[in-house]
Amino acid sequence: MIDLGALATYYAHVGAKRAAIVHSKKPAKEVVIPDKLFFRIGEVARLCSLPAYVLRFWETEFPQLKPSKSNTGQRLYRRKDVENVVRVKKLLYEEGYTISGARQFLKTESKRDRSQTALAFARPGPTSINLAELKQNLQEVLAILAARR
Repeated sequence: MIDLGALATYYAHVGAKRAAIVHSKKPAKEVVIPDKLFFRIGEVARLCSLPAYVLRFWETEFPQLKPSKSNTGQRLYRRKDVENVVRVKKLLYEEGYTISGARQFLKTESKRDRSQTALAFARPGPTSINLAELKQNLQEVLAILAARR
């Protein structure tokens, strides 16, 4: 017969060890993303210190990671994709999230960001110039250009 008390103690101990490992980890070094338009999967793997197969797996788990593909089928990550990979890695490896927990966190984070984005509309006010003044300024520029001919 299995001693449930001992089993519970064992799992509590294993869980405590896992929590200690997660919280004792030092933060990963800051990833410096070069100023390029596209990155191949090998470059992203090197930048993030991850194997390429992990990146391919994460593409299936996180909808935010959708690199485009070249004509030859090579994955091409944009800067935004690389930033998302770094964010996922931090959530999973440093903050101790599960894959589903990280997915949910990123989903709520993107909803929050979308709801806070305000559109910038030009507001009429003391800084706006009226059309008559604009027309006058343009006629002066034309007169200056015509005089140079």
